[in-house]
Formats: sequence, structure tokens, C-alpha cells
Amino acid sequence: MTAAPDREEPSGTPSADRRTRVTVLVALGANLLIAVAKAVGGLLTGSPALLSEAAHSVADSLNEVFLLAALRRSRRPADQRHPFGYGKERFFWSLLAAVGIFVMGGCFSFFQGVEALSSDKEESFGGYVAGLVVLGVALLAEGASLLRAVHQARGERGKAGKGTAGGAGALRDPALRTVIAEDGTAVLGVTFAIVGMALHMVTGQVVWEASASVAIGVLLVCVAFWLGRDARAQLIGEAADPELSREIRALLAEQPEIDSVEALFTMKMGLDSTLVAARIDLVPGLDSERVEEVAVRIKRSVARAVPEAGEIFLDVTDAAAKEAAESPAATGGRGGA
Repeated sequence: MTAAPDREEPSGTPSADRRTRVTVLVALGANLLIAVAKAVGGLLTGSPALLSEAAHSVADSLNEVFLLAALRRSRRPADQRHPFGYGKERFFWSLLAAVGIFVMGGCFSFFQGVEALSSDKEESFGGYVAGLVVLGVALLAEGASLLRAVHQARGERGKAGKGTAGGAGALRDPALRTVIAEDGTAVLGVTFAIVGMALHMVTGQVVWEASASVAIGVLLVCVAFWLGRDARAQLIGEAADPELSREIRALLAEQPEIDSVEALFTMKMGLDSTLVAARIDLVPGLDSERVEEVAVRIKRSVARAVPEAGEIFLDVTDAAAKEAAESPAATGGRGGA
């Protein structure tokens, strides 16, 4: 049997969670300060783009609270009511974060953009300057938060890349993925707002700032859809990464007592937990006691080589007997050409 490759720390371990928690807290602090500054600036200047960005920051702040809840609740141990643990809580709270981005960010931005088109309010030069200063500070803060999240993602991806199942990288973690999506969207949104406000100041046409607000709304809706789609796939039961499934199948096929692996089913139960169910055909000549010993040894072997395999179930079948039962003679079907 080939030796299992060295594995680095999975993305869902407590130490990795601590790093992600720090990243989420940094993003939360930045978003709270920015939301207040944008809201005050937007109310003073009447800027729709600035108010849209304020709503965006409020939505991001609420979503960071959801992500902190996900990090804490998903680490709870399994109990009688939830025998497979609470790993999928991470995906549920990430889905709520996506809904928050859509409702609080995207819809409000559309509303501000449409309302601005029907408004003929004039803005003073000082109001424009104040708005641009607020957006400039917001851009720096959001950029710093984004750099922190990207730095962690690259570190986690580098570790995961050394393992056999590291192809998916660190963005398996919905909390880290959501922070990167939020901060990246925030940087783009602030850029849209700055361009729209600057063009409004130069041309005197509010359509530029209203268009920026609508563009921010479209951006938020697209990001919310992407995050929600991923969370949905994980909540309803997503299979393990193909590379991990191939590794598990190869490990099973290498066992001397296994004649063939008839089927392999996997499902992600959390970031670092995968349910594995395999239908295997054992070599002939094993009695029931020996079969039980072999099954226990195989499970332990897979669990040692693949730490992500939290629950392993083996269904021992007799392929020869099954083929005989399905033969034309046994089923009454016609044989021959």
C-alpha cells in the first residue's frame, strides 16, 4: 500500500478558524466605521451614490455578524439530535449573508439610483468635496481589509496545495470567501461612487451619480447570487472534491481484501468533515468474522490517510452473486444473441 501524502492543516481546523475570525473582525470594524462616515456624508450631501455605499457597508457589517455566528456554531460537537455535527451551519449563515447583500445592499442601491433620477436637487462644491473625501477614506479602509483577507486565502491555499485534496484552495471556507467577495465588491462599489460623483460635479448631470448607484446595485445582486448559489449547493449535499474522491477510491482499491469498489458516495458535512459511503466487493473465502475485522481495519486505514473522512460506511456486496441473480436464467429473461 502506498503511503498517504503529507497533509497540511485543513481550512476548518480551530487555528484556521481563529485566523478567519480575525479577518472577519477586521472587516467588521472597517465596515462599521465606513458605514457611519458614508451615512453622515450621504445625508449631508444628498448623494445617492454615497447613500448606496452606506447601505452596502451596513449590509456588510450585518453579514460579518452572521459569519462570526457561523464560525462559532459550526464547531459545536455532534450530539444525539445532530449525529453528524453542526458543520453545515457554516453554509446556512453564509446563505443568510448572501440574502443580506441582496436585500440591504442591492435593492436599496437600485432605489437610490431611481430616486436620484427624479430629483433635481443641486449640490454645492463643498458637498462634493466632502463626499469624495469620505469615499477616499472608505476606499483605503476597504482595500486594507481586502488585502488582509486575500493574504489569508493565499496562505491557506498554499498549505492546501501541498495535500492531495488541495485543488479547491482556501476558498472552500464560505466565511473567508464571503469576506473576500464583500471587500472586493466594496472596493469596486466605492470606485463607481467616486467616478459617478466626480462626473456629477464636473457635468452637473445627476444621471452619472444615479447610474453609479444602479451599477453598485447590479454588482451587489450578482455577488449575492454567486454566494447564495454556492451556499445552496453545500446545504443540499455537495459531493467531495473529485480529487479527494479519487484518492479515497484508490485507497479502497489498494486493500488486499477488496476485489472491487462497486460504488463510492461522498458528501461534505462541513469544511473538514466528509461522509464516505462505499459499496465494495470482497475477495471470496472470507467468513463473517473475518469480514467484520477487515471492514474495521479498512475504515481505520482510510481515516488515517484521509482525515477529512469523518464518517465512513462500507456496504459489503457479493458481485458474483448479484450477477448470477440478474442473469437471464435467474430473472426469466431470454439469453443468447
